[in-house]
Order: sequence, then structure tokens, then C-alpha cells
Amino acid sequence: MRELRRVLLDLPPRAQVTSNAGRGLDCGNPESPSWSGRLPSASSARLAPCKDCQAIMKVLLLKDPKEDDCGQDPYVRELGLYGLEATLIPVLSFEFLCLPGLSEKLSHPEGYGGLIFTSPRAVEAVERCLQKDTKAEVWKRSLKEKWNAKSVYVVGHATASLVNRIGLHTEGETCGNAEKLAEYICSRESSALPLLFPCGTLKREILPKMLKDKGIPLESVTVYQTIPHPGIQGSLTSYYTQQGVPASITFFSPSGLTHSLKHIQELSGDSIGQIKFVAIGPTTAHALAAQGLPVSCTAESPTPHALASSIRTVLQPHAC
Repeated sequence: MRELRRVLLDLPPRAQVTSNAGRGLDCGNPESPSWSGRLPSASSARLAPCKDCQAIMKVLLLKDPKEDDCGQDPYVRELGLYGLEATLIPVLSFEFLCLPGLSEKLSHPEGYGGLIFTSPRAVEAVERCLQKDTKAEVWKRSLKEKWNAKSVYVVGHATASLVNRIGLHTEGETCGNAEKLAEYICSRESSALPLLFPCGTLKREILPKMLKDKGIPLESVTVYQTIPHPGIQGSLTSYYTQQGVPASITFFSPSGLTHSLKHIQELSGDSIGQIKFVAIGPTTAHALAAQGLPVSCTAESPTPHALASSIRTVLQPHAC
């Protein structure tokens, strides 16, 4: 029986999360979906790398906000440290699929050599399985320990932190994409049992293919599908009306590009040539190039610091 659950981000269609670069931050939870994160004073945080730069440039990040312990998205804060005012607009939503099947597989760690996570959404699917019935108690009592006796491979620190939250130890998080993680797995994996790979409908085939070529068994289970966020057009229109054309736009996935590009082109008009297009990784960069868009830079790794550093280099090449 297929379980289909639709999850929409909590932000209303026109909600945006914006940093006010160069000002002091009250590290607390925002009171509304549209809020401005301010930077800590010099006594409580490192100085902005570009503190003497005069102009505050506005940059747009097409991703959903993820608050840290200070109640602010780490990408917004990091860009603010470089004198860049960042706004987040979510462009994707997700529907979860086949969770009963995933739950059954999680109940039998003895049948697998380990786990692979290449997206935060796959981890969320596991979390949802653990919330059902008595699964949470069984997980704490025995299943978690049994899975921790195996390898749990992840792409990126953001995904790793979510996996850690459900009590699993991770490896491979320094790998910035699925291809690099596949290389890492191939250099280490020797189990005859398959690796369990919860994934989405848009997963790339490069990781499964690389593991297959090396004779490493893999069992993929599709647990979510990606759909456009219903508020894309409204949020982008609101941003352009209030903020104007951004100095740069960062895309975080090929699907995010697919669902937002048309609106961006229409809103930007003849000014689209002045926008610096940025990719969070090589896969997204290839998707941008395939659309005929110039890729001004690609983050060296999918982290707030790497992205902020790359954008600053493009927008402020002579910055202090």
C-alpha cells in the first residue's frame, strides 16, 4: 500500500527571509516568516571579512530556510559576514512515498551492509518512519545500535547533521556530491550485503552505476518526489517588486532551476545579463549551462562558508 504525504514549507507564498548585512544580530527566533537576521557584535562573533566595504549587495538564494541554534539560516548569516544581504525563497516542495516499505526495511538491519543518504529529504523520510506506532521505542532500544554497527554514508555536512540527530554515526560527509561519495564507498566497501539507499524520484544514476560497476550491491527505495513550491511566482514577484534585480542568484538543485527559471527570466527582463548566476555544486552548474546561462561561480563545497566566499569573489573582486 502506497502512502503519499505532501509536505509544504511553512512559509506563505510571499514570505522571504532576509539578512541585514553589517548590523548587529539579536540571536533569537524570528517572530514572523519574513524576518531580518542581524550580525553579532565584534565581541561575540568574528568580524566581517569585508567590514570596510561600502556597498551592500543583495543576493537571492533559492532554497528553504533552515534555522540553527540562533534562529537564523547559516547561509544568510555567512553571507552577511561578507557584507552581502541574502534573501531566501523556497522553490521546491516534497511528497513522501512508500514509507511503510521503508519502515519494514529499517526493521531488518541484518539484511543490509549499511545505509546511504544523499539528501536531507531522505533522512526526513526515515524520521517519519520512526514516528509511527512503537517504531521510535524499538529504534532506541535495538535498531539504532544495529545500524550503527554498519556503515552509514552521507553527502555533505548538512545531511550528516540530520542523520546524527536520529542517532546514527556517519562517514563520507566531506564528499560534496554523489559521485565523490560513490568513489569513497568503492574504496572502502567489501560487504556482500546490499547498501540501503532511500532516495527521491529525481536521483541521478551516477552513484548506483559506479557501485554496480565495482560489484557493490545496492537496494534503492524511492521515498519522496519533488514538486514545485506553490508560492514560487508570488515570492519572486514580491522580491523583485521590493528589492529589484538581485546582484546574484544561487541555485541549489537542477529541479529548483527548472521550476524557477521562467519566472526569473520574465521578472528580470533586459536586466538578466547583469545577474551573476551561482551553483551550489557541479551538477547544478551543468544544469545552468544546459539552459544557456553563464555560471559565474560554483561553490567549492555545499557549505555556507564556501558559497559565501565564492559569491564574494564574484561580486567584490577587489574587496578588502
